[in-house]
Amino acid sequence: MAEKSFKYVILGGGVAAGYAAREFAKHGLKPGELAIISKEAVAPYERPTLSKGYLFPESPPRLPGFHVCVGSGGERLLPEWYKEKGIELILSTEIVKADLAAKTLISASGETFKYQILVIATGSTVVRLTDFRVPGADAKNIFYLREIDDADKLVEVIKAKKNAKVVVVGGGYIGIELSAALRINNFDVSMLVPESWCMFRLFTSDIADFYESYYEKKGIKIIKGSVAAGFTADSNGEVKEVKLKDGRVVEADIVVVGVGARPLTGLFKGQVVEEKGGIKTDGFFKTSVPDVYAVGDVAAFPLKMYNDVRRVEHVDHARKSAEQAVKAIKASEEGKTIEVYDYLPYFYSREFDLSWQFYGDNVGETVLFGDNNPASPNPKFGTYWIKDGKIFGAFLEGGSPEENKAIAKVARVQPSIESRDLLAKEGIAFASKI
Repeated sequence: MAEKSFKYVILGGGVAAGYAAREFAKHGLKPGELAIISKEAVAPYERPTLSKGYLFPESPPRLPGFHVCVGSGGERLLPEWYKEKGIELILSTEIVKADLAAKTLISASGETFKYQILVIATGSTVVRLTDFRVPGADAKNIFYLREIDDADKLVEVIKAKKNAKVVVVGGGYIGIELSAALRINNFDVSMLVPESWCMFRLFTSDIADFYESYYEKKGIKIIKGSVAAGFTADSNGEVKEVKLKDGRVVEADIVVVGVGARPLTGLFKGQVVEEKGGIKTDGFFKTSVPDVYAVGDVAAFPLKMYNDVRRVEHVDHARKSAEQAVKAIKASEEGKTIEVYDYLPYFYSREFDLSWQFYGDNVGETVLFGDNNPASPNPKFGTYWIKDGKIFGAFLEGGSPEENKAIAKVARVQPSIESRDLLAKEGIAFASKI
């Protein structure tokens, strides 16, 4: 097969790829200099939409409505945009071999792609229960959600099975968002949370109490402290029961699994230095291999604020790391320098009428403030995390744009705290004064 050569190749077609392409275009590109190689069949899109509005019964968003970069308020990059900018979109193409020393990528169909500079934006893949040989995990109507094809399959079954019993396996991001979306579709929803409370890695038990109570008022059953140990199927091979490790059995017509993700680094094993499950980079997202950068989920990068190396699986970091890497590439070519990546961790979600944001690090002791009564017409509450007498993290439910900016500033500035009682009393007003 013919060999194709490019100055820049972005490997992966998710959020990071789209934002990197936009940054390259801002700096100026010659036609044919840049290619995006993606296993998916569509141009880069805002992946968070899939677990939110995409599944709603009324006026759900569809492509081309949520191509990048609309998620951050930017121009929507339609497939034509890439063509206009001279960027080659190589879709439905899976790379099966990467030789970083030879600067060569080979696809499943035998195509060869050469590059001068590579940006690894391969993202993550879902953890599947079949990976752990959970009995019956290959039954029909057990779904995962990562790509638009996954979402389309889920939409099909949502339309086909009215008034079905749904079990959502997992109580993290995907679990809480999918449970809400499926309940909006009027399904009988049970959420299986393996830990003591939902969003265990981020929420405190106090924060989780609010959301769990709110979900239960919406009719979602929450089963905590057990995991799916097996599934039974009917004569058509469709799932009918979820067997829990503690012996309980839950009926299910549909199962959706959200138990985590793994960074897609397998192509580069033994070729790059790895750390914390990802590809180690510096503050410009350079890897240990010259002319190779890694961004988004796969990058284990120095988190300057906390003098630590971390991997962050979140759309905000995917966008910003992609832009940083491209700025670093262009600065290097022009003999210029840029500031190292100085990221403030940020997470958010929207479910039902709720909307929360978190900034910083959830370490140390906590101070809860505000109205966290799930029965309130407009609940607004938050939490500060305090370590060494300073605020390290801040969470807010129901905040205005100005208040959300205020908690971001507090997490960045890390002001000292004299009295926890006073902080609890002042609540969001404290952040707004910083």
